[in-house]
Amino acid sequence: MSSIVTSEGIVHYEVEGRGKPVVFLHGWLNSWDVWRDTMIALSSLHRYKIYALDFWGFGDSAKRKAPPFQIPTYVSMVHQFLDIMGIEKAPIIGHSMGGTVAMSLALEHPACVEKVAVVGSPMDGRSLNILLKLAGMRSIAILVWRIPYILRFIVWLMIARDGPKVHRMIERDLSRTTLEAFFRSIDSLRRTDLRPRLREVRMPALGIFGRRDNIVDPRQAEVMRAYIPHAQVWVLERSRHFPMIDEPEQFNGIVVDFLEQ
Repeated sequence: MSSIVTSEGIVHYEVEGRGKPVVFLHGWLNSWDVWRDTMIALSSLHRYKIYALDFWGFGDSAKRKAPPFQIPTYVSMVHQFLDIMGIEKAPIIGHSMGGTVAMSLALEHPACVEKVAVVGSPMDGRSLNILLKLAGMRSIAILVWRIPYILRFIVWLMIARDGPKVHRMIERDLSRTTLEAFFRSIDSLRRTDLRPRLREVRMPALGIFGRRDNIVDPRQAEVMRAYIPHAQVWVLERSRHFPMIDEPEQFNGIVVDFLEQ
């Protein structure tokens, strides 16, 4: 377990491998651990030093109320991380909310992003499942947070068709999330629309989406194709919201090819 101190508190991260730095970002109600198997697979190539971060309010990072837990502040968090770690430029790969942060970082600080990849990520927050949009409303979030069985039922509805690995992961990571991070981050995500700026993306870009995703509308793949014509976009037919877990071999192959181009 490693950590650094940023302007808004501690950022926890894990490292695997040696070589060229690559940074992975997790999604809402997750932690760095969603990337564990991917990190092991990539580090076995002996060419990459992989960093996976916990956003403020999630995992083992700072949970105080000072950070507003919003997409722009998470962009600042990742930018600070790169600066503190002395990483001048690196590929940034994000899942779900983490992908929206990665793409936002590429737009706001292109000099530090060598390549950007998003996995099941909304470029337009309106593509989120209605239950996630409701979770961003403070009154509803407080209500379900205070009645744990309702919260668990709602989460179960969203991941009912996912495997036991996803269920265990979400249950563990939800227990380490704060109320403020729970609703403020998803509220910021549902209000984010990157489409007006996506044509500014000049670095290599990759999008991976699951055809059966019920968390983020998989038609966001078409948004990437339309607004970033040079992007590589994949839709994995047997995947839901976690293609790195649903189809790991194909997923890892796509990521490695992208990194090595």
